[in-house]
Amino acid sequence: MKILTVEEMGEVDRLTIGSGMPGLILMENAGSRVVDFLCETFAPLAQQRVVVVCGKGNNGGDGFVVARQLFTRQLCKSLTVFELFDQAELKGDALANRKMLELCGCAIQRFVGNEISVATIVVDAILGTGLKGPAQGASLAAIQWINERCPLASKVAVDIPSGLGTGDYVKTDYTVTFTAAKRIHCLPPTHQMCGKLAVYPIGSSARLFDSNALHLTTPDDLRHLFAKRPCDSNKGMYGHVLVIGGSFGKSGAPAMAGLGAYRSGAGLVTVAVPSSVLTAVAAVRPELMTIPMEEAEALSKKMTVLAIGPGLGSATEAVSFVKQLYVESDTPAVVDADALNALAGEVPHTDKIRVLTPHPGEMGRLTGKSVKEVQADRLGMAQGFAKKTGACLVLKGDRTVIAFPDGETWVNPTGSPSMATGGTGDILTGMTAGLIAQHPKDWKRAVVAAVWLHGRCGELGAKRQGEESMLATDLLDYLPEAMNELRPVD
Repeated sequence: MKILTVEEMGEVDRLTIGSGMPGLILMENAGSRVVDFLCETFAPLAQQRVVVVCGKGNNGGDGFVVARQLFTRQLCKSLTVFELFDQAELKGDALANRKMLELCGCAIQRFVGNEISVATIVVDAILGTGLKGPAQGASLAAIQWINERCPLASKVAVDIPSGLGTGDYVKTDYTVTFTAAKRIHCLPPTHQMCGKLAVYPIGSSARLFDSNALHLTTPDDLRHLFAKRPCDSNKGMYGHVLVIGGSFGKSGAPAMAGLGAYRSGAGLVTVAVPSSVLTAVAAVRPELMTIPMEEAEALSKKMTVLAIGPGLGSATEAVSFVKQLYVESDTPAVVDADALNALAGEVPHTDKIRVLTPHPGEMGRLTGKSVKEVQADRLGMAQGFAKKTGACLVLKGDRTVIAFPDGETWVNPTGSPSMATGGTGDILTGMTAGLIAQHPKDWKRAVVAAVWLHGRCGELGAKRQGEESMLATDLLDYLPEAMNELRPVD
């Protein structure tokens, strides 16, 4: 799913209208899609008491369309329409739709702020993305009224929760937007304030924003990777992952990465660790093949993909080995944990497949920035790093950002606070390597899929085990269910 800025969306609207599509039709389509959403989400809508609150701009115009369709089609049990401004303050398509609603015989009430609400659904059509600064006057009063005087109603925002990102905003349950998602819907911290997001087409051609490189990951983007395997499958068809890591006291990290690779579907997994921890790693699961670390360089040339770093430690020889592999190996590599620290401050440019998976602290060390600076511009930081180094950058955290050197960037919507525990990064490293091993020709989408699945496992696990009790290896228990959600529909 494409993600646009407010300015990009405005240009799409301008070009759409310039191509001959009247703005009045775009507004009609937008209101119709909101009504479709209400019918689908709150069935039977005939039992619902709906309040539509309309501002004076295009957002209010969408609200008047919603109200007209609910009224003329007699879709809900009761309908109340509030307008916040005199008709004289409206203009253009918003004014036209207000007049059409009145001509249909629907009563329009002037909002004064002391109304008693018995609504089961409130449609917020007060303010759109053009708001500059905090909401004021009647708009602010209406936002506060929705939040405070409609506690039992489901709130549905048209395009964006009114006031979002500027001060007081409507605490919505759902947001219905049009054509494409907007950055404010998808990125922290405002994504948490939009409720469940629904995106509907309203008539703008996808060609107008096909060149946009920013995406929100959806299951439909990933389904082709999870088609049914052929009956004559064998382990050689699904790649061989070599995990390189481990040190005294950290034997669990490479073992978890190996399990992540296996569970995500890799045909073979070998774990290269220091001789002192070989036995400990081998004892985790009999499926994990192990070799001493000194054999890793020679074996790496025969592998489909490498996973470098889990539990590696900071010994001088380990740091030197990571730098050598990063620069010289032709094998695709996923780089995490201590391997990232080995590269800190001097990540060489590469034209080879390299996937770096830092959390904000590791990203800070890679770039010489503070965690605060990293978190202040996660998207820009990831895109700039990928372009500069030639590596794919997976910046973990709330709404993990996946940036590729060519500018293609994905925002991942899955995840849970339950994943804030040791070892989850090692699981992601293994899953990423395992999916690349199976799809080396579509490795970019394999990375996107690994991040989506990892977060989805966290969501499923949190539902069953709570946010505090889940362990990193528990994520793998939910991987089959998460994968099944991505299977192509027959």
